[in-house]
Amino acid sequence: MTDSKTLAKTLADRIEDLLPQTQCTKCGYNGCRPYAQAIAQGSANYNQCPPGGAQGIARLAALLGKPVIPLNPDNGVERPRPVAFIDENLCIGCTLCMQACPVDAIVGAAKQMHTMVAELCTGCDLCVPPCPVDCIAMIPVTGDATGWDAWSQQQADAARERYHRRSARLDHEREAAEARAAARRSAAGSAVAGGAEATGAAAAPASASQTGPGAAASRSAAVDDAEAKKRAIIQAALERARKKKEQTSAQGQGPQNTTNVSADVQAQIDAAEARRRRLGIHDKNSAQATNDPSQAHPARDAATSRGATEAGRASGNPDDDHEDDASHAPDHANPKR
Repeated sequence: MTDSKTLAKTLADRIEDLLPQTQCTKCGYNGCRPYAQAIAQGSANYNQCPPGGAQGIARLAALLGKPVIPLNPDNGVERPRPVAFIDENLCIGCTLCMQACPVDAIVGAAKQMHTMVAELCTGCDLCVPPCPVDCIAMIPVTGDATGWDAWSQQQADAARERYHRRSARLDHEREAAEARAAARRSAAGSAVAGGAEATGAAAAPASASQTGPGAAASRSAAVDDAEAKKRAIIQAALERARKKKEQTSAQGQGPQNTTNVSADVQAQIDAAEARRRRLGIHDKNSAQATNDPSQAHPARDAATSRGATEAGRASGNPDDDHEDDASHAPDHANPKR
């Protein structure tokens, strides 16, 4: 017993052989093969191919044992076969027409002039809509001949072969691009996995004895590392602020009105200085001010101090909050008051 799918496939092949292979999609399907399959399955009518015209409908009707019917006007009209002409003076080399051509009948390169190989053009019109500068015209080349009178079986067979070669090339390019993307993802995953393995190997002894002295030492080391990281971040921020202050000072754009500051501002400066001392951060200006209180500037490093205050708060250190509270308390021993 013959399988129904085999019969459908065979019928689709025979229908496809009767189509002009322009791959114009005017039938409503993405090429002649999908249209042939739709006809074989009964989901499409056999009068939807304008390039084949009335003669094409008659051929399909004879194969299917059905009556000849007019071409469906929703799919287009029968006309003399045109060939695309590219105005090379207007072409900008965008390659959009090359990407649209189903039979690779356009020659060109990105940002270079394109041209049409007239002998290969099927007159499908697909290159016209994507052209952003409207430099493509469809010019009839068969006189009054239309349908199969304007197109031979040899031309149809050659067009189908070019279409298949183009499809195979595009599939190969797509697979190659996917392989490259997969290789990049694999390389990135390997790098992440390698780092995770190194981290896991370093943490393995602690995992083996999570409740022993080793675990406590590991947790302590982790806390120390976190604190060191915070200090490094704050130090980098302060260094950037110091350099910026030096640059603005060199340009005569230093802070103004620094001789008389309010008690609240001075308290903020003192709190920032306390943090700097606690973190072991000193610059030559602060050291000079410490050795010579008479040279202390009331608003020295005001911008930097505020940056340190914000950085300390961002670190989430509870000591910083405590110092903020203490900074507002009266300090009778402060010589700057």
